[in-house]
Amino acid sequence: MTEFPDPARFSHVTDWVFDLDNTLYPHHSNLFSQIDVKMTAYVSELLSLSREDARRLQKELYLEYGTTLSGLMARHGIDPDDFLQKVHDIDYSWLVPDPTLGAAIRQLPGRKFIFTNGDRGHAERAARQLGILDHFDAIFDIVAAGLTPKPARQTYEKFAALHAVTGYNTVMFEDLARNLAVPKALGMTTVLIVPRNFEPTFSEIWERDPDNDDVVDFVTDDLSGFLTAIVGAPV
Repeated sequence: MTEFPDPARFSHVTDWVFDLDNTLYPHHSNLFSQIDVKMTAYVSELLSLSREDARRLQKELYLEYGTTLSGLMARHGIDPDDFLQKVHDIDYSWLVPDPTLGAAIRQLPGRKFIFTNGDRGHAERAARQLGILDHFDAIFDIVAAGLTPKPARQTYEKFAALHAVTGYNTVMFEDLARNLAVPKALGMTTVLIVPRNFEPTFSEIWERDPDNDDVVDFVTDDLSGFLTAIVGAPV
């Protein structure tokens, strides 16, 4: 998937909003698998479940509540700070610095944001390892969202109000199409980031949401190349 956009399609954009996990860093880096394992272990210990039962419940909570954290808070009243600290205690050296991505983000005209269902510390550590942290104006994390995750409309509205973001002048990059439905409704341009060499048979079925394909304006498996094309540098 190597088709790059016409820069003119983005000439109106003044605000660039990026999800973090499997978006700013690529799916093949497999970093999120570490978080996934930590979440399963947390659920297993909390509820004295086998790993298999804990993973099944983890995914059930994810689908019903948007994040495992929200589900555990709703059903079991857990301490969100404890959860966030434990599941983000991972090895960030799995991420390879991406100077091409950093150069493209730096050249984008206007403001740049990280908008994540993770916490600020995780976003900062991941972006720092990628070599792109200094190119962002702000990070909007799950704490800033009042612990209500994407795709809840109120979370996008809270982000937009806090940073005076208007839909038409904004583009959002996400790896989950369902998280682009509200941005699309708010007038934003939407870009879906898919794994490299993505196939419709992508194994993790809960990550696919074809019902939301119509909210996606662009699809790419190469964020660096996509942004580099926008800023007009050679790809």
